[in-house]
Formats: sequence, C-alpha cells, structure tokens
Amino acid sequence: MVAVKEVTGMNDKPLAETTTTATPAPCPFRVYCDYCPGYCCYRLPGSTLFVTATDINRLARHFAIADGEVRRRYLEGRNTFKVKEDGSCIFLTDGRLNCRCSIHEARPDQCRLFPYDQQCPYLIRADLLAQISPKVEKSLGVTAL
Repeated sequence: MVAVKEVTGMNDKPLAETTTTATPAPCPFRVYCDYCPGYCCYRLPGSTLFVTATDINRLARHFAIADGEVRRRYLEGRNTFKVKEDGSCIFLTDGRLNCRCSIHEARPDQCRLFPYDQQCPYLIRADLLAQISPKVEKSLGVTAL
C-alpha cells in the first residue's frame, strides 16, 4: 500500500512525497489453520489465553452487550475465557472439522496472532498432539476403529 502526501518545496512548488506503509506479510505457517480442527482452542496445563480489555470490548460490540456482561458470562477470573468440561474454549463449536470458532471475527488478539509467525507447535510436537487429539476427536464424534 502506498500513501501519497503533497508537500510544498522551497519555491512553494508542490512536491510529491511517497511513503510506503508496509503491510505485514502473511505468516507462511497459518495456511494450516484453515484446515485445523482447533488444536490451540483447548486449555492444556500451564497454558492460558490472555484476554485484554480491548478483546473484551470487541466481544461486547460483537454480542451487543456491555463489557461487564462479557466478563460475567464468558470470563474465568479476570483475563481468560471459561472452558467446557473437555477443556475447550466455550466458543468452540463441536461437531465441525474446521471453522469451529463461533466468534472468529471478534476473537481475542492472542488467537489472531497464534502461532506467532512460527510453526504450529501442535504439528511439530508429538506430546502436544497426543494430549489434544483425543479431545478433538471426541468433540468431532470420532470413535476408535
């Protein structure tokens, strides 16, 4: 994206000044997110989704309710979402293979930024995948063969 500003030169002649506004390059690892059943949407021991005041306000506008009502209905403690019995985010839709986030357009920044321009840890760490896979399979209604 290029922004053009008109600047006056020494003889009051207009000069064109161009400034380039960098658009962040898409994370090459996020392509997998489109086909993921939501591995990062499950709370594992030692992990926390940090929900900011800005995130809460975005959700309030999404649901057309007050910020305080978002906190009361959806937050556990001061800064994280409640989770379902299986440890998944309360906004994760069961029974779907992808596009499972019911608040995708209003999701918190931490969700927007994951995997932080790195490879998804659930795809490269067998220990994480082993913890998450049974939960995902259960929510999808997958039974063992």
